[in-house]
Amino acid sequence: MAEEKMGLEDLKDLAVETVPASGTPVAVSSAPLREKEIDAQGRAYATGRRKDAVARVWIKPGTGKITVNGRDQTVYFARPTLRLVINQPFDVSQRGGQFDVVATVSGGGLSGQAGAVKHGISQALTKFEPELRGVVKAAGFLTRDSRTVERKKYGRAKARKSFQFSKR
Repeated sequence: MAEEKMGLEDLKDLAVETVPASGTPVAVSSAPLREKEIDAQGRAYATGRRKDAVARVWIKPGTGKITVNGRDQTVYFARPTLRLVINQPFDVSQRGGQFDVVATVSGGGLSGQAGAVKHGISQALTKFEPELRGVVKAAGFLTRDSRTVERKKYGRAKARKSFQFSKR
């Protein structure tokens, strides 16, 4: 009967220790599920995609300088909304001004390129600091936005628009 009733202390002990088949208790480590992935220069690399744009992104600890295709972010992304999109991963993870970003983007328009850089920064952040993965994933930044332009069909003016109908 005493075995059936487990107290709160017993449950805490079970959470801390697991007993394998050998019978010796082993402490559970609180290590992150993923490892830190950085190169020899101390940078984390990731690829971001959005619409037809592809961004290659490197982040390293720094002062918060963001360079896109060799130009400052304020020059490349002149619209404030695009710069806001790029900085979203840093705002969510509360790491604003702590990382320098170097990105090369190709394809698509400016909006798609900004989304691709955001996706790349989010991926690179989780590679540099794996414990941030939950926060960035909850915000939805690790998922590639798969929405693309629908192709034009034959017999149509655009993807879905028909030519003007004439009864006679």
